[in-house]
Amino acid sequence: MPKDDPVAEEILALIPGYQEGPRIGLVVERARRHLPVVVVDDGSTDDTAAQAKAAGATVLRQAPNAGKGAALRAGFRYALERGAAAVVTLDADGQHDPAEIPRFLAALATQGPGRPRPGQPELVVGCRDFSGMPPLRRFSNTLGTWVLSAAVGRHVADNQCGYRLIGRRLMSASLDSDESGFEFEVEMIARCIALGLPMAEVPISTIYAGEPSHIRNWQHVQHFLRVSDKARRIVRSGRA
Repeated sequence: MPKDDPVAEEILALIPGYQEGPRIGLVVERARRHLPVVVVDDGSTDDTAAQAKAAGATVLRQAPNAGKGAALRAGFRYALERGAAAVVTLDADGQHDPAEIPRFLAALATQGPGRPRPGQPELVVGCRDFSGMPPLRRFSNTLGTWVLSAAVGRHVADNQCGYRLIGRRLMSASLDSDESGFEFEVEMIARCIALGLPMAEVPISTIYAGEPSHIRNWQHVQHFLRVSDKARRIVRSGRA
């Protein structure tokens, strides 16, 4: 981890993980080259927690399994209590390249601890190249872009990407969410817009290497349509 970077000293890498024992160690090791790492073990029954700790992460455990949204909120609470200015969230399965963490830090462009620049983004979302995805995921993400962008009245290129930077204000505003799964990350975008907080995007690599997916296609579509309608109502109300 760089010692001469004031941004790196006040930001944590936050990794939610469920049954990722074979993969999470390498993700933690690579992320630690840039930031301190916190892993939230979401009720795993394998050695996810042990592998993350051995690789140098601070490990928080929640049991039973409560979903990615709940795991992220647990990480947000920890980060806020520790005084972190922001977190960079990435997945534990290797589909996000930790070497790209500096892209998010550069997009934040702070002027130093506690002195955010006017217009500094509170949310920086990684934007993948959909053409590099398997066909079904490409279709799902492209459709999701159209649906959510229409719902919130703003083009959001990759609203389901979990590789993102979240600032303190948005972390705090998201703690009362009741979304337990991926919907939490979609809702977060609507909250950011409703609060009038600046948002930015950075390009990231599209990585698929045959990892098992936890997504159930039709159920995923139903949940996405529901949370998109919720996002529309949040933005229209102007209250997060």
